[in-house]
Order: sequence, then C-alpha cells, then structure tokens
Amino acid sequence: VVGLVVPLGYSFNLDGTSIYVTLAAVFVSQAMGVDLSCADQLKILVVAMLTSKGAAAVSGGGFITLASTLHAVRPELVPGIAIMLGIDKFMAECRSLTNFIGNAVAAIVVAASEGDLDREVLSRALAVGACEGGDQEDELM
Repeated sequence: VVGLVVPLGYSFNLDGTSIYVTLAAVFVSQAMGVDLSCADQLKILVVAMLTSKGAAAVSGGGFITLASTLHAVRPELVPGIAIMLGIDKFMAECRSLTNFIGNAVAAIVVAASEGDLDREVLSRALAVGACEGGDQEDELM
C-alpha cells in the first residue's frame, strides 16, 4: 500500500502547497488593498488545486505556483508576491511537512480500507514515537 500511495501522494496530494497558495493569495490581495470577491476566492482555490500539481518536482515550486495562480485569477496582484519572498523558505518547510502528513494519513486510510492495516503495530509505532528515548524500535521488528 505504501509503495503505491506515497509516490502518488507526492505527485497529486499536495495539501500544503494548495493551502499555502490560497492563503498567500488572500494575504497578498489584502496587503495590496485589493478586495477579493467570493467568486475570486473560489477561483483562487480551484486554480491553486490544479497548479499545485506542478510544484512537486521543483524546489521552491510553491512560490512559482503562487505567481501563476495570481496571474491566472487577478494579474494585478502578481507584483505583490515580492512580499512573500522573504518568508518563502520558512513556508516551504511548512508546506513540505503538511504534504508529508497528508500522505501519511492517506497511506493509513488506504491501508485501513483495504484491510491491510495492522492496528497493533500502528499503536506500538505511535507509542515508540512518543517515548523520549526511542530505544524500543527493536520491538516493532
């Protein structure tokens, strides 16, 4: 299950990038004093979901995705992405973590739906991760 879900997740399940692009677009519009209608916000969400798929293989792809999304929805907002440039390195780490968590959850959900999830092993693995020492890894093998 993991061999199928995780590679597909890193290509198609980019939750963090979609969330970042949507929220950053709203932030840029507010910083520039441009009001976005509900229709504009929905357009940004839909375009971000589509354009985020191209950000998977490119380092810093989320920032480029933001530029393309803004250009597709409200081109006058594109110069405002300079505001985001200073914090994009930090935001890239947050996007990656969110994408990783989304893929891990997807793998667990697919394994559970296929009947391949060993709940005892999962519980022990989560308990080991919560322990301070982490010396109990041999128990899982």
